[in-house]
Amino acid sequence: MSKKLTIGLFGFGVVGQGLHDIIKTKNLNIEIKKIAIKNPDKARSLPADLFTTDRNEILNDPEINTVVELINDTEAAFQIVSTALKSGKSVVSASKKMLALHLQELIDLQHEHNVSLLYEGSVCGSIPIIRNLEEYYDNELLHSVSGIFNGSSNYILSKGSIEGLDYDTALKQAQDLGFAETDPTSDVGGYDAKYKLVIAAAHAYGVVVNPDEVFNFGIQTLAPQDLQYAREKRWKIKLVPVVKELDDEHVTLFVLPKFVTDTEFLYNVEYEYNGVTVQAAFADQQFFFGKGAGGHPTGSAVLSDIAALRYDYAYEYKKARNAQGLNFTNDVELNIYLRYDDEALVEALGFKHIHERFYSDNFKFVCGKINLQKLIEQKQRISDSKAFIAFADQLTGVSLASAN
Repeated sequence: MSKKLTIGLFGFGVVGQGLHDIIKTKNLNIEIKKIAIKNPDKARSLPADLFTTDRNEILNDPEINTVVELINDTEAAFQIVSTALKSGKSVVSASKKMLALHLQELIDLQHEHNVSLLYEGSVCGSIPIIRNLEEYYDNELLHSVSGIFNGSSNYILSKGSIEGLDYDTALKQAQDLGFAETDPTSDVGGYDAKYKLVIAAAHAYGVVVNPDEVFNFGIQTLAPQDLQYAREKRWKIKLVPVVKELDDEHVTLFVLPKFVTDTEFLYNVEYEYNGVTVQAAFADQQFFFGKGAGGHPTGSAVLSDIAALRYDYAYEYKKARNAQGLNFTNDVELNIYLRYDDEALVEALGFKHIHERFYSDNFKFVCGKINLQKLIEQKQRISDSKAFIAFADQLTGVSLASAN
């Protein structure tokens, strides 16, 4: 028989309200006793005595055995979650940045205090990828995990490839619809996808990586020429995080725009939807698809974690225990497309095995192999010069062309 969960909820925004909507339709032996909010003057749809602005009213309540954290303040979220774990309360969180930045410490706190921290809703909304990596693939040799982890950037790219909108117009539409923030840097710059990738990598390979060491480059410098190049090849551009095992000792992680072909699952993932591709040695390629954001989709993932806590479920981090010296590295060569104006940038990046090159008065690009470390060293220069880069693992052959 499941135990009763008495919940203290932090945050009553889109996901918090979505979670409440779902819980009230179910009979799961769950009670939300108190909701901590930041703004006491905001109109609420629930009785006023259910809300508090004092976090300690939840954290110090012995009747509350479960904390659900759904706020957007990274450091405040860490203080809430760590304090709850230390006081013997299990926790459900959807704060991907907080989790990625403090993952090892949070894993240690769970073990030290014999409590559980679950966070399915932090990665790809409604898609149950963490639990699958933790349970279904626990004994599987994974070659890679990749996908579309951010709906805001994917919406913008879909508007460009399907409707022909330029980046600025597509971004404005995404902001008007609430898919992108006023400051969209985290989404379009690949930071949000990077935090999610770090969390997924811990369950796929047992490697906890500092997000600051993981290369991410977004779509802010996307230009019509890049979309046209992809269109002529019958490809699409997607912002894709990748974790890949290189050999028995190394894995690499990065986030880059990627050219995808119509034979790839990600080709048909459009607008605010997310998709995750798992390439495994024995199960081969498998694909997960669903809404990556929104109150009800993410709320459903949060509720799944809450329901699991009724039976004392906890992540076992099995692959972390069996990692056997598996280490993160940026020493890997990638096929890269670079659209540029600065000829010196091409030299600085040190292209090898050039597959294709084109130069005209208004469009210059080169495709070839680059060591990821070179991209890291030149990241600021690439951004400052408004160049655009994309991962192009399907490129082969050599083609040189010019137009004057």
